[in-house]
Amino acid sequence: MAVFAEEVNLAGYTTLRLGGPARRFVEATTEAELVAAVRKADGDGEPVLVLGGGSNLVVSDDGFAGTVVRVATRGVERTAGEGGRMYVGVQAGEEWESFVARCVEDGLAGVECLSGIPGRVGATPIQNVGAYGQDVSETIVKVRAYDRQARKVVSLDRAACSFTYRNSAFKGSDRYVVLEVTYALHEAEDSQPIAYAELARKLGVQPGARVALKEAREAVLELRRGKGMVLDPADPDSRSAGSFFTNPILDAARLADLERRVAERLGPDVSFPRYAESPGPGGEPRTKTSAAWLIDKAGFAKGHARGPVRISGKHTLALTNPDRARTADLLALAREVRDGVREAFGVELVNEPVLVGVEL
Repeated sequence: MAVFAEEVNLAGYTTLRLGGPARRFVEATTEAELVAAVRKADGDGEPVLVLGGGSNLVVSDDGFAGTVVRVATRGVERTAGEGGRMYVGVQAGEEWESFVARCVEDGLAGVECLSGIPGRVGATPIQNVGAYGQDVSETIVKVRAYDRQARKVVSLDRAACSFTYRNSAFKGSDRYVVLEVTYALHEAEDSQPIAYAELARKLGVQPGARVALKEAREAVLELRRGKGMVLDPADPDSRSAGSFFTNPILDAARLADLERRVAERLGPDVSFPRYAESPGPGGEPRTKTSAAWLIDKAGFAKGHARGPVRISGKHTLALTNPDRARTADLLALAREVRDGVREAFGVELVNEPVLVGVEL
């Protein structure tokens, strides 16, 4: 049965532990309750915030003047396909880390490098969750969602999801409420090819090699813990929204400008991380670079503090709330970092977490 409440403090429902009260709060434990809660709020003309694990959310100190619908649905169904494929349909409210652990334990490859990521399954297609060389867009085959415009449940295949780097047809729009995600995984003892250089080094293999599923998962978890990216009540660096900025993707002109600025600021022999990215809409070449590198070289070291908030002591991309901060404090730090990188290198960093009631 759905749970209803009023004036619920949202700080307790986000990994940053920030955010003011929701005027109305509904926790939906079934798909029918979830659809009904959103449909009712829409019918009443109420603003709606769909809340999962709160791991990718920055909420205003003023809270949310509408209805927050927390997704707490549960359920996993499997259907065997051809060639060792297993189609796994997962309700949006399932915890992502628990799902990945179960897949690895059951010998299903395709999400093992996404271990340790907090949040719930319903969020994964929205921002095309990825880490250590894997993205969910590689395995998602279908997303069932409630279409708030058409007022009906629809099914979107991978193409309709319009996945790009940390983006999708769902991000930046409140049209769809994700209900269930179906992944196509492979029955295997070994991982998918290890694509990320840092992970390959950790495992002692060459990029492209395969290792045991459990070995890949444990290596990823160890790397993430070392960066404060696994939730741990004893680790204040894990009180974050994960990576706060996405890695910039540059066209040829912006790449050339960055090369010039790096040479002027750091010297002609200094190189910066660069990775080939898929071409732009017109076929123009694009290059991805490292937001963490830019932040560090702009003068913002690990542990850099501004008032009660700071950059993680373990990872330059994470902004943390180690004490009793406000959302306004966190945003002030984010702006300082963003503006500093722009001034130093001419690159505009873009926030990865969803901002609710606030702007950078």
